[in-house]
Amino acid sequence: MPLSSRSMLRAGLCATLLALATAPAAAQESEAQADRRPTPAAPVTPPADPSTLRICASAKQPPLSMRDGSGLENRIAVAVAEAMGRKPAFAWIDKPAIYLVRDGLEKKICDVVVGLDSDDPRVLTTKPYYRSGYVFITRADKDLDVKSWSDPRLKSVDHMVVPFGSPGEAMLKDIGRYEEDMAYLYSLVNFRSPRNQYTQIDPARIVSEVANDKADVGVAFAPDVARYVKASTVPLRITLVPNDTVSSDGRPMPQMFDQAMGVRKDDPALKDALDAAVAKAGPQIDAILKQDGVPVAATN
Repeated sequence: MPLSSRSMLRAGLCATLLALATAPAAAQESEAQADRRPTPAAPVTPPADPSTLRICASAKQPPLSMRDGSGLENRIAVAVAEAMGRKPAFAWIDKPAIYLVRDGLEKKICDVVVGLDSDDPRVLTTKPYYRSGYVFITRADKDLDVKSWSDPRLKSVDHMVVPFGSPGEAMLKDIGRYEEDMAYLYSLVNFRSPRNQYTQIDPARIVSEVANDKADVGVAFAPDVARYVKASTVPLRITLVPNDTVSSDGRPMPQMFDQAMGVRKDDPALKDALDAAVAKAGPQIDAILKQDGVPVAATN
């Protein structure tokens, strides 16, 4: 969700991404790209109420966070709040999840962000509650069971669809086919420039491009696309990208990430309470991930 979880970070489209593109979901964007327009404060329960957990939530981050509460991270947040014996209160911010720390947590509109990378330096993070990674998405009726970026077939497929600023985009450049797919990728966002504004391909669109045979291979953070893959009327396969992926010059390109919750750095008491609740709600969290079809690995 939030980056990505997905988790929630996305860092630029320059060459340095080959070394730095290691953060999924909302955390993969540099805040330098953030929209500086003021964000209206969401009406939420005052912080003085100890019976309430105020949750920073994006109204524009499907399928991780949606205003109707059906998002993956919304449901996980509710499970954790209930494990704490608190009432969940969502502070909805009408922006993508990459803005939740800046426009929600730091402004004290809310007290916890769900779906951050466990090493997010902006916040104090809980212990990880699941680990997932980037996946290859292909049609099940095609003989294209890609398992790694070293597969030579990736250089000759018709199109590949990847999120901007992601490890997938970095590797697309690394194998020498980014220029070939660049116009196609930007057509999926109506050629909207990423300059000084958040621009991203909808995860549902990534899946539909593969399902409709407009792209041979999709690459995305699993929690962003698993629900759509599972719901597709065209049978699709997803395969976790190996975490030991390296670029052509030997640099590590991590593909799997521990997901955690984040609080303000001056709030260790809430962090400790969340840690206990995450452990208590573990079975419910696992069930939610399974319901959405999210592939998981053991947390570090």
